[in-house]
Amino acid sequence: MNLAYIPSPTVSQFHIGSLTIHVYALTMLLGIIAAIWITSVRWKRYGGTFDQILDTALVAVPCGIIGARLYHVITTPERFFGPDGDWVEIFRIWNGGLGIWGAIALGALGAWAWVRHRHYPMALLADAIAPALLVAQAIGRLGNWFNQELYGKPTTLPWGLKLNTEGSAIGNAEQCYDGATCPTGTLFHPTFLYEMIWNLIGAALIIWIGHKAVRALKAGSLFALYVIWYTAGRTWIEMLRIDFSHEFLGLRVNVWVSIIVFVLGVIAFVVIQRCGKPTPLLAEKLRTVTEIEERDAARAKGGPDAKHGGGGNAGARAADTQDSPHESR
Repeated sequence: MNLAYIPSPTVSQFHIGSLTIHVYALTMLLGIIAAIWITSVRWKRYGGTFDQILDTALVAVPCGIIGARLYHVITTPERFFGPDGDWVEIFRIWNGGLGIWGAIALGALGAWAWVRHRHYPMALLADAIAPALLVAQAIGRLGNWFNQELYGKPTTLPWGLKLNTEGSAIGNAEQCYDGATCPTGTLFHPTFLYEMIWNLIGAALIIWIGHKAVRALKAGSLFALYVIWYTAGRTWIEMLRIDFSHEFLGLRVNVWVSIIVFVLGVIAFVVIQRCGKPTPLLAEKLRTVTEIEERDAARAKGGPDAKHGGGGNAGARAADTQDSPHESR
């Protein structure tokens, strides 16, 4: 008999009138809000504004959600298109099923397209968002706890996860995803908690490294460290999970993806140190872009800066800083 364990919630949703609120969706929303706030605080230190981050988020977040869902659909197609599949389930993201790799890939693509249009330094944005992503992912894992999904192998450790047999949580009918027979009361590795702790430690480390080595590391280095840290943890955590997953050469697909992305992260870190631009230089460019945007906004409103003739196209003028004498530093 286990005297200590982590209990599972008995519900994963609640109702306000006729509206159904899914806790999984709330954790996603809270994670997004936290990421925007943390990123904006860090971005302001580089010389940017909250509005710049908010505008970028309005593009990147929808792209990230779509990418996350597409990754899940592509890697588990039988759930949606198999003999027992239901393609309409693709749109029911509150039932779980978002792949972080798809979110990062398509979200980053959307962010890159927007910041390129606005002439913000992408490498600075990547560094600003690196710890924010880890915090957001940590918060999002709480949704797995409420859904009783994506837990690990059986364990006798005192922090094992105990599933409930009542309520509407997904885990009710999925005690052992791998088909094994699990006795009543079996505890499982709380992989959601492992990843939460790993991600929060990583966020703290990235912030600390950023403060200590801001001039030693080239812009973009912190994002590469995020990739390295997250994939290192995801590899061993993924190997604990027992939910259904396609395998290749005896390893889960997400394990292979983590290993490959980890290697790419290490390569990116080395390349950035050799070919990247200094953070202070890009911060100077960002401050220039911000100043031009603020003058243009003042001119549009007929503000005091209008009489000085400052303005013009912010993006075009900011692009000119690329060829300034500072570039050769």
